[in-house]
Amino acid sequence: MGTPENPHAGQGPVPLDIGGDVGALVVTMPDGRPDLEGLEVEIRPAGAAAPTHHHHDGHHHHAHGGHDHARSPFPHVGVVGRPTPAGTVHCLVYPAVTAGDYVLCPMPGDTVALTATVVGGEVTELEWPG
Repeated sequence: MGTPENPHAGQGPVPLDIGGDVGALVVTMPDGRPDLEGLEVEIRPAGAAAPTHHHHDGHHHHAHGGHDHARSPFPHVGVVGRPTPAGTVHCLVYPAVTAGDYVLCPMPGDTVALTATVVGGEVTELEWPG
């Protein structure tokens, strides 16, 4: 029997690892969009080529929960509801991102939904397009 990839995802605060040239990115989902819960979004450096989906490294790749994490070299996180004093907020949290310009692409696919500039030592906050 398999175990969940991250059984604690969405439960409580996310530790941010920022400082120097590393910042964090938090993207809040629009109200009234429960359909976005669970959406996985990849973060790529701006100008980076979209990943190819072919592997020739001899490593066996397998799917987790219906999607293949080995398909891209770029990190991704899922939209989850997080408790706040004002109620549950659905968001993406990238806890440690090197300063620079990025594009966010819903998975699977290469469509850019949002661009972001991350500043070292700071938390960049954006809103997902509605």
